[in-house]
Amino acid sequence: MADERSRPRFVSAAALAATLLCATAACESSPSSESPGKDRPKTAWVEPASYTYTLTSLTQVLAGTFRVTVRNGAVAEAVGLDEDSRRQAQEQPDRIPTIGGLLKTLAEARSDGADTADAEYAADGRPVRISLDRDENSIDDEAQYTISSYEPTPG
Repeated sequence: MADERSRPRFVSAAALAATLLCATAACESSPSSESPGKDRPKTAWVEPASYTYTLTSLTQVLAGTFRVTVRNGAVAEAVGLDEDSRRQAQEQPDRIPTIGGLLKTLAEARSDGADTADAEYAADGRPVRISLDRDENSIDDEAQYTISSYEPTPG
């Protein structure tokens, strides 16, 4: 009889442990993005020739929020969505990157041994946030890029 009474407790404890394990695994693998510091996306993403996205950039060179249109693999239009970014889009349109350009910058920072070269990825493998700091002891070399409102377009 003693064995039969302890068995339900054991089964309940095992069920609780399994539930906690599944919940923990679900939290660690969010369907929309990965945690910063992950080296690679779970899914390979191939940059389409044409798409639009919103870029929020916090860098010394490029700061603000931009709505970017990419056609044939190049930035065809960039519209600043705030005062600073409107000016920068007008004066320095060549500084506004494609998502592929951001991924290239991330890869270069990693190969150069940057102190920080992290990214978060969407479920389809495209980046949604890139954080760079090439030299921890340098001032103004940090960069933060947030990619949102991504939409592939025909053509």
